[in-house]
Amino acid sequence: MRFTQVLCGTASAVVLVGLGASSAAQAQESDVQTVDSIIVTAQKREQNLQDVPVVVTAVGAKLLQDTGVKDIKDLTILTPGLTVTSTSSEASTTARVRGVGTVGDNPGLESSVGVVIDGVYRPRNGVGFGDLGEMERIEVLKGPQGTLFGKNTSAGVINVMTKEPEFGFGANAELTFGNYDAKGASASVTGPLFEDKLAGRLYVAARQRDGYNDVVTGAGPSKRDQDADQNFYTVRGQLLFIPDDKSTFRVIADYSRRDENCCGAVQIRTGPTSAILAAVSGQATPVAATADPFDRVAYSNRGAPAKIEDKGISLQGDIDLPFGSLTSISAIRNWRTDNGQDSDFSTADITYRNKDGSNYSEFTTYTQELRLAGRSDKFDWLVGAFLADERLENRANFYFGNHYEQYLGRLLSRSATNPAGVANFIALLLNRAPNTSFAPGQGLRDRYDQRATTVALFTNDTWHVTDAFEITAGLRYTSEKKKLDTYQTNTDGGVGCGTALTPAGQARIASIVGAANTGTIIGNLCLPWANALFNGRGTKQERTDKEWSGTVKASYRFSPEVFSYASFARGYKGGGFNLDRTQSSNGLPSGGTGVTPIYDTSFPAEFVDSYELGLKNTLFNRTVLLNISGFYQKFTDFQLNTFLGTSFVVRSIPEVTSKGVDADFLWFTPVRGLTVQSGFTYAETKYGDQPIPNDPGNALALLPGSRLSLAPKYSTSGSLTYETPVGDNMKARFNIGAKYSSSYNTGSDLFPPKVQKSYTVVNGRVGLGSADERWTMELWAQNLLNEKYMQVAFNGPLQGSSGLSATQKTYNAALDTITYDAFLGAPRTYGLTLRSKF
Repeated sequence: MRFTQVLCGTASAVVLVGLGASSAAQAQESDVQTVDSIIVTAQKREQNLQDVPVVVTAVGAKLLQDTGVKDIKDLTILTPGLTVTSTSSEASTTARVRGVGTVGDNPGLESSVGVVIDGVYRPRNGVGFGDLGEMERIEVLKGPQGTLFGKNTSAGVINVMTKEPEFGFGANAELTFGNYDAKGASASVTGPLFEDKLAGRLYVAARQRDGYNDVVTGAGPSKRDQDADQNFYTVRGQLLFIPDDKSTFRVIADYSRRDENCCGAVQIRTGPTSAILAAVSGQATPVAATADPFDRVAYSNRGAPAKIEDKGISLQGDIDLPFGSLTSISAIRNWRTDNGQDSDFSTADITYRNKDGSNYSEFTTYTQELRLAGRSDKFDWLVGAFLADERLENRANFYFGNHYEQYLGRLLSRSATNPAGVANFIALLLNRAPNTSFAPGQGLRDRYDQRATTVALFTNDTWHVTDAFEITAGLRYTSEKKKLDTYQTNTDGGVGCGTALTPAGQARIASIVGAANTGTIIGNLCLPWANALFNGRGTKQERTDKEWSGTVKASYRFSPEVFSYASFARGYKGGGFNLDRTQSSNGLPSGGTGVTPIYDTSFPAEFVDSYELGLKNTLFNRTVLLNISGFYQKFTDFQLNTFLGTSFVVRSIPEVTSKGVDADFLWFTPVRGLTVQSGFTYAETKYGDQPIPNDPGNALALLPGSRLSLAPKYSTSGSLTYETPVGDNMKARFNIGAKYSSSYNTGSDLFPPKVQKSYTVVNGRVGLGSADERWTMELWAQNLLNEKYMQVAFNGPLQGSSGLSATQKTYNAALDTITYDAFLGAPRTYGLTLRSKF
């Protein structure tokens, strides 16, 4: 809080100075903008967008500012085919391109869409999502980009470039106020530190906001009545050293921290278990007939506190040699998230995770990339090497609440009212005193330590066959080794499950419920977090992947205005280990739900073969860009992380295909100051028709032949920006942007209640300021029309059954008793921003 107050005060002073120092000079009329000004680095060298045989959506600094983009999540409104969602915390933010991405909260699963910030690869999407500071541009590269950007880019890359230090003095300040009591401030300064050799840039920002959601806490212990708030600050410092005309060195150091409460879920459908939750807790629950999830009322007695820290330093050196240029990028980064969670998403005290230092994920990553590039009359060549050393510490806790034993007992007694009059069915089954089999505050504490080392060699070369015809070939060899040490503990030894697993325990249960039901009863008494067979269990696993990936592209320029290309790319995403408790499908002699721990939790690498045809057109004196491409992608061993109601499990799906069309349009209109930008993606992204292997109970029976979750068939975006003089020394600027997505399912199991209907999000901004931008005032709104939509829907843990089974392989709504929860998209926000620039 103190940091925010100081920063707000500093920014206020700078803004006021800017208001007083506004220049009265007329703004200089700029030359007519053309497509030639759009430069990208999709092939690790600067090129005009229209010369690159890759589908790239490039967004410059001004449009990023106009549309209020502070982090990568905000970028979705400008990029068709890009979907970004957050679930249980901001740390679990994931991106998808053309309907393909990584699902769920499992740190052992790497990203399908890579995030690169200032040349430094981020190991997971959640690690790369935060306030990015002063951005130069963002490029979204669609399709596999593994040849140049490395592993875990099988679906695409989000390439972010921030502004570097300048040798001319400059300063900026910004103050923002909005609804939900939002307030934010940022300030930056850049300039020379030593003659024309050393320059620096410093950026600081802080943002706070009340929560979007109201929270009913019941009997607590949490008393926090809001969720999805914001409390964030960041600092980024840079040095640019140019010792001579042949070498440049850039150092970037940054630190950011979040202390927030995110993310509570609302109920979108209330099942019959809601009555049991109310009975054991004495607390109100949503009523299916009247509750509107978009009233934004979450039910949570434990809260969802989260602390996220991200810090790192990088050094980039660029040296001109007689035969080419050498680039070196060295970086070390550390990212940690500590979370708490009400894991049953209700006011009953069933299960929870505690933010007590024993529930966190921490990545420490060192990366080194070397590139040597050169060119001749006929060839552009590039060779390089990449090294990464990643250490992951994952600590997990999961505890029984005060109502766990009563709730589980009522579920197993098959009656919400328990007409037999048994006060505690678990005590009866196990012949133990009440609330001692699953005592409140007991549960699991697990440790997962993973180390991954990666070494890669790559080349990407272009042969200029003629002035119009080029062939590009790229190849990458990656060797990756992962080691995992696991130690799992039940704080009470798993006494309830352990009692049930004894011969005497099984016999007693059979005498009460019958032999046919014994397996199912024991399976529920030995859910992963309660399973005594995990207690004191340590494992060591290791896997090595050695894979080739690459690309071949042919391009032909029919004229200075028309560029065409065809490409093939082979992408690769590393295998890994499931960092959660995993049980067999049949571990009891009597059959039923299995409880035997699985030793080998590894899953194989994912591969994609991608084909693309593209046409890039530059029209009307190079003021119009119209690009269109068709694509076909086939994934094998697709890594699907799915929540089974009790744990996350990574499954290898034999086949996924994605085919469709991308289109981009940009028009610098004859009306001075008016720019129109739009894009369109049609993506038919489906699972293969093969049955899902290793799917006990047919939990994923709806997947074969169906569209992937979070994969809209159609998405389109558009932005209109207009800037015009006002009087002699002022100007106004208007921007409106919109993103449409067709309907899609938000759940990895594709149950129909999780479908999100088509929706459109609209953002708008109106600004007025001095012509030299010394001061600017802006009114803005995000989600202007207050569109209501879900990000992700999921099954309430231990709250009903879908009805799917070994015999019931199709969805039947009459058999579905699940309570469904969802994380919602942000509501309408609006406010005022004041800017000053020197």
